[in-house]
Amino acid sequence: MDILDQIRLDYQHFPKDQSYHLYAENVYFKDPLNEFRGVTRYRSMIGLIDRLFRQVNLDLHGIEYATPTQINTHWTLSWVAPVPWQPRMSIPGHSELALGEDGKVISHIDYWHCSRLAVLGQLFGKK
Repeated sequence: MDILDQIRLDYQHFPKDQSYHLYAENVYFKDPLNEFRGVTRYRSMIGLIDRLFRQVNLDLHGIEYATPTQINTHWTLSWVAPVPWQPRMSIPGHSELALGEDGKVISHIDYWHCSRLAVLGQLFGKK
C-alpha cells in the first residue's frame, strides 16, 4: 500500500487507528491552534481529539502529489462539541505534508478555510 492509500484510510478512520509510522520522529506540525515538533506530541493531539469530541469525521475531498516530495489533502473535519447543547461543528481546510528522503512525513501543516472566530461561533449556532 502506498502512502496516498494509507492516508486515505487514516482519514476514513480518524481519529482512530492512525498510521503514526508514516511520520518522522521529529515531524513538524502546525495548524491555527498548535505548533510543535515530534510524533509523540502529534499522537497526543489526535488522542485528545478522540477523547474530547464525539462523532468526529474527517471527510477527504481530494489528495494528490503537488511535487514528488509534497502531498496535499483537502478535507472537512467535523465533530459534536462537548457542551450540553451538543452543536455539530466543522472546519473546512487543506493540509500540506512534506516528505523526507526516507518517504516519511517531516512536516504537516494544516490550513483552515475559516477563521478561529468562525469556528467558535459554531458553538452558538452561527455558521
